[in-house]
Amino acid sequence: MGKVSVRMQLPGFTKSKKGTDWNRALEKKEVTMNISLQTEKPLKIATPCLVIGVFEKEIAVERLAAVSRLFGKDVSTLIDEGEFSGKARQTLLLHSGGEAPCRRILLVGLGPRQEASLENLRQGMGVAAGLLKGKRIDALAVDFSSFLFDVESPKEVAAALAEGLFLADYHFSRFLTEKREELPAMLRDVVFCLDGEGCRGEVGEGIDVARKICAGVVLARDLVNEPGNVKSPAYLAKRAREMAESAGLQCTILDKEELIRERMGALLGVAQGSSREPCLIVLEYLGNGGKGDPMVLVGKGVVFDSGGISLKPAESMDTMKMDMAGAAAVLGTLLAASMLGLPQRLVGIIPAVENLPSGTAIRPGDILTSLSGKTIEVLNTDAEGRLILADALAYAERFQPSCVIDLATLTGACIVALGHEAAAVLGSDQELIDKLITSGERSGDRLWQLPLWDDYCELIKSDVADVKNSAGRPAGTITGAAFLKKFVHEIPWAHIDIAGTAWEEKGRPCQPKGGTGFGVRLLIRFLRSCND
Repeated sequence: MGKVSVRMQLPGFTKSKKGTDWNRALEKKEVTMNISLQTEKPLKIATPCLVIGVFEKEIAVERLAAVSRLFGKDVSTLIDEGEFSGKARQTLLLHSGGEAPCRRILLVGLGPRQEASLENLRQGMGVAAGLLKGKRIDALAVDFSSFLFDVESPKEVAAALAEGLFLADYHFSRFLTEKREELPAMLRDVVFCLDGEGCRGEVGEGIDVARKICAGVVLARDLVNEPGNVKSPAYLAKRAREMAESAGLQCTILDKEELIRERMGALLGVAQGSSREPCLIVLEYLGNGGKGDPMVLVGKGVVFDSGGISLKPAESMDTMKMDMAGAAAVLGTLLAASMLGLPQRLVGIIPAVENLPSGTAIRPGDILTSLSGKTIEVLNTDAEGRLILADALAYAERFQPSCVIDLATLTGACIVALGHEAAAVLGSDQELIDKLITSGERSGDRLWQLPLWDDYCELIKSDVADVKNSAGRPAGTITGAAFLKKFVHEIPWAHIDIAGTAWEEKGRPCQPKGGTGFGVRLLIRFLRSCND
């Protein structure tokens, strides 16, 4: 058990002989799909569906010829007629009519081999899983060798395929009481068919890594999807404490009185409009025996953001329950890091508040004094995330970190700049940023760097305080980062704005509607790369 220091009362938590509520929640929410390995030839596997990967224009392969012979259908004819070419995410479902051990075969396009990537595999398997789940098929086999390509190891390929399955299998349904039987089937049994025993160890290891990473993603998605009436700052602290006990982390929770003693005026200013009290959650993972300077991960934890006095429009305000997605990503990352036994010492810092308008809320024009001593002119109460992060980043300095990475749904301007395809990354250390960008490409949580020149820092100077929390609409994502930079000083630092990637409105192959868990896979890939 981890050491847990709690300086606030957290309601609704009890411990039983069978373990904590969180232990039981993990048993239910951690990925439970069974993936087994076999060396039987794929076409001889008895399965509801065999999934075969096909690279674009590689149709004249023995595997597809064998499919034609077995199914009594000329697959090449269907391909010639334009029904399938192997383009990325394209599918072709064939039925055997009961003449083969596998009742169906699903061909999944992977795009050109020369452009092959782990993300193509991840997305391809996510497409396959979604299609079969929609048909209420809960078991399948995977022709593993059909997904291999030269530049990636069997371990990495297996991890990508398993991630595609795990991520596509998620849905948030705990508040549904009617028509639960109409929900898509959850995948139950998956078989990876291998060409011999040579790579069994690598494939098994890749699947295990993916399972642990996706447990962190599931945690993050669940927390983001929780409704605002459930998800108070105290609720977030409770979940963090329970996770710490289960994962063997140290946890310290600073309540309002402690925040006042610490003089975290920026965080307290944002929170003062809500009757639900703020807190600061601090988690420590003692990888490497707790030796060395830690990496600090900071996550914005606004459990609901109305905009405060600078009230948001009513349209889509319901999605503002996701304004703590940065906090969720930090919690998910620490869970996955613990499960993987990563050798880094990590600290997670989460400022948790609710931003509401009321008679006690901060007003535009107010001046706050932050933990660092810097004064902040509040021009827009809807630019609250940077205020709570200012105190959290200043607090991070006491750990003497090797680097600091913060994640936040910080600016709508980020969505204007990058849409929902990538998060923005900015910072003070180019080597750190480059490593994060590379990790994003390999994990699928992609990043795009924006500049952070001194010219932008000039835009947040205030006439009446040390800094102002808004520079207006132009370059909004960059000036938000420029504000944060004032509170970091000389520590290598990167800021990741996940405003456009934390929430999925329509649903994608590996991202059902709702919280995406963006950042967990990115940070775990980054942490693992630091050990290579």
